[in-house]
Amino acid sequence: MRMTLSTMTWRRREMVRWLVSCATEIGPQALMNIMQNWYSLFTPVEAATIVAVTSTTHATLLRLQLDAPRREELWACARTLALQCAMKDPQNCALPALTLCEKNHAAFEAAYQIVLDAAAGGLGHAHLFTVARYMEHRGLPLRAYKLATLALAQLSIAFNQDSHPAVNDVLWACSLSHSLGRHELSAIVPLIIRSIHCAPMLSDILRRWTLSAPGLGPLGARRAAKPMGTDRAPLCQLLDAAVAAYINTSHSRLTHISPRHYGDFIEFLGKARETFLLAPDGHLQFAQFLENLKQTYKGKKKLMLLVRERFG
Repeated sequence: MRMTLSTMTWRRREMVRWLVSCATEIGPQALMNIMQNWYSLFTPVEAATIVAVTSTTHATLLRLQLDAPRREELWACARTLALQCAMKDPQNCALPALTLCEKNHAAFEAAYQIVLDAAAGGLGHAHLFTVARYMEHRGLPLRAYKLATLALAQLSIAFNQDSHPAVNDVLWACSLSHSLGRHELSAIVPLIIRSIHCAPMLSDILRRWTLSAPGLGPLGARRAAKPMGTDRAPLCQLLDAAVAAYINTSHSRLTHISPRHYGDFIEFLGKARETFLLAPDGHLQFAQFLENLKQTYKGKKKLMLLVRERFG
């Protein structure tokens, strides 16, 4: 019977665990030998997630009955292995390396630097967001913010991608920047504008940021006196981007719209109006926008009638 790929992978992982178990039975030197020569025995993922982790569990250390210097030697060997794996395969091994190196400052810093270098070398936004969330969980919000900005720089969400897989990560990054303070929020706005072209998403971010003052999170001492207004930087730039996105998306949707989508489009214009009205001259802007639609698409008589009935 032909084995499936998942079965082969499971068997392979079981063999790796068996080899680590055998080395443990022989003694600490055998265990360190397979860690030092991991590249000839294991894949980076196997070495980082099975070999290094299993070799440093409480059960393994208890079984080996090592004194403190010998235990640290084993830990150092495992950390070195994890860092080498992270350099070889940052996409799959960076987070395990960070986790394994948490208790050693120098190793943890080295693992973090590997992530930063990998970001410049093409480590994807999904993995960067994952490590960023890990950093926040570890109580390192500024590092989480740094990684989140690197992830955003690689991201592009189009006008019609309301359900993009990264939506929740983007909203989390925006919440993090808001909690850190005005400076971090101001710095992330240009990245949001460059990366996000989805109008409902931009307006959602904008509303979230206007609900409370920035700086209410881990660095709360930096909190602002009151929520930021949409009539001043940096939120006015985000408002302009959201309005522009609604206008561009409206034209894109109207190019090939069918009568069965008229109702959805009217609802979309309703959401657009809510965003327009966040601007001091929002009423005027929205009225001009509607007038432009009526003139440009006057051939779509039924749709323009629905627009007049709803918005005047």
